[in-house]
Amino acid sequence: MKLQLINGQFSPQAGLDLLTRLTQVKLSHHERQIATAATEEDVKFREQRIKALQRDLEAAQRYIAEHGQEGVSLQAEITLIVP
Repeated sequence: MKLQLINGQFSPQAGLDLLTRLTQVKLSHHERQIATAATEEDVKFREQRIKALQRDLEAAQRYIAEHGQEGVSLQAEITLIVP
């Protein structure tokens, strides 16, 4: 089975919207995992990952705001392959 979730080239605004929504889903996933984490090490790892995702999203938002249409092209591909 092959499930193609995303495949295409996006304008800066559409790409940023998609990136923001995907990041929010990933943040929510890590927050749920923290609630059921078995070890402090797992909690710390997920907290670090959340901070990194937030930092990277903010950097992408700033970059796109500064550069707009000029020189910004977002290409994404996410495919789930189950043997």
